[in-house]
Amino acid sequence: MGTAAVAKAYADIRSALAVLDAEVDGQGSLPFSAGDPLAGLADGCLDVLAGAREVEAGFAALKAKAAVKYSESACAVAGPDVPVVAQEMAVAAEIGCVLVLGPRAAGSFLATSHALTAGLPLTLAALRAGTVSWQHAVVMADETAGLDAAGAAALEAHFLDPGVPDGARGCPVGELPAHRFRAKARTWRERHHAESIETRHAKGVVERRVEFRPDRDGMAWLSACLPADQAVAGWNRLTAEARSMQGPDETRTMTQLRADLFASAVLGSGIPASTDASGTAAGSVEETDVLPTSIRAQVLVTVPVFSLLGLTGEPAMLDGYGPIPASMARDLVAGGSESFHRVLVDPRDGAPLEIGRTSYRLTKAMRAWLRLRDAKCPFPGCSNHSLDNEADHLLAWANGGTTGISNLGQPCPKHHKLRHTTGWKPTPATKNEPPGWTSPTGRHYASEHQDWEPPHWPKGWPSGLLPGAGNRLGEQSLLEDALVQYLAA
Repeated sequence: MGTAAVAKAYADIRSALAVLDAEVDGQGSLPFSAGDPLAGLADGCLDVLAGAREVEAGFAALKAKAAVKYSESACAVAGPDVPVVAQEMAVAAEIGCVLVLGPRAAGSFLATSHALTAGLPLTLAALRAGTVSWQHAVVMADETAGLDAAGAAALEAHFLDPGVPDGARGCPVGELPAHRFRAKARTWRERHHAESIETRHAKGVVERRVEFRPDRDGMAWLSACLPADQAVAGWNRLTAEARSMQGPDETRTMTQLRADLFASAVLGSGIPASTDASGTAAGSVEETDVLPTSIRAQVLVTVPVFSLLGLTGEPAMLDGYGPIPASMARDLVAGGSESFHRVLVDPRDGAPLEIGRTSYRLTKAMRAWLRLRDAKCPFPGCSNHSLDNEADHLLAWANGGTTGISNLGQPCPKHHKLRHTTGWKPTPATKNEPPGWTSPTGRHYASEHQDWEPPHWPKGWPSGLLPGAGNRLGEQSLLEDALVQYLAA
């Protein structure tokens, strides 16, 4: 039927859209709920949104497949005499015109479509099924770029194959916002990349730079690509100093204070004491050190013990960033980082071992534990990393809740307030899993878990001391012997 079949299919789709549109307007043949029409309509609109998300993903898969098929057909029709680069430009131009995309966006769309159809079958299948979005597919294509076929297949399987050993934990990929999936995929990629992270980091350091980009309304962006430890420490220091300046007489937000402090540091001027609504300084404080030395840059880094001892090259984890080279972590520890916490991890799965107490107040060790367990605010989609978050009893202390890791969360200030002022409630946590959330409508949203992995063991280590069934004493003795060199410090 060809063109006629396509036309009829889209006519049916438009008819279905008209039905859904009427339902959202409350003009369907039957109300969502006869007993409470308004509450029923609210819940029904969420069902429409959920269905739309799945259908949009299916359409994205269809568009990718159609774009690749068009590209292949157009190249075949053009014949071998047309230069490859010229043909690729022609194809991208045609697709861009049909989808109303600029040249760069059209080229990016076509490149992602080729990646999905040629080498990411699980991602394409999930997209067609509506379990991941186009944004998730773009992340998968980006993070597998540069990997060999085996590496790309392993990364894809880790997140999308439910039968793969030691697959991704917690909230399914398709239920994570794409930016959170990117963070998890990047972490896994860094850990398993065939090329050493030390080698790749060395290349990155050579390419460090500062960039300037004009923006609207008399504004501009000034950004720097730096080694991760420097960038995180700088951000944390700006945050700490900005928070110390807040008070009843300070009208600037945290965002504005960070920007003013950054400008003062770069320009070598005093910190503006206050600004009006337009950002104009109403006065300034003359200081030789625009970021006072009393504010220490806080850095939380988790290092596998054997990497710390130089026996393996396994990446460490820098809070608020992700995997870093072991050498960077060793430098942070050797430099006396006050925020480096020695935490014993389970050699079988890489998760921290639980600490507990029964008083209301948390110890520093427990706060560090929460930061390690959650890495960020556990609310769905939130990226606020753990330095700014607040410890919170899931079951209130007054209601019999204990101060144990399994009864604690660390929401950011915004979502902490949301929890105590609206119907949003956290669900139970465990020692290794942050809490999920239940919305006022009763929908449950799973938490995002970190992908803890067993630490790498040095080559040549006695097999009798490796962790495994029947080797509990071997595990304990091995860890004690390995850790004694620095735990006593």
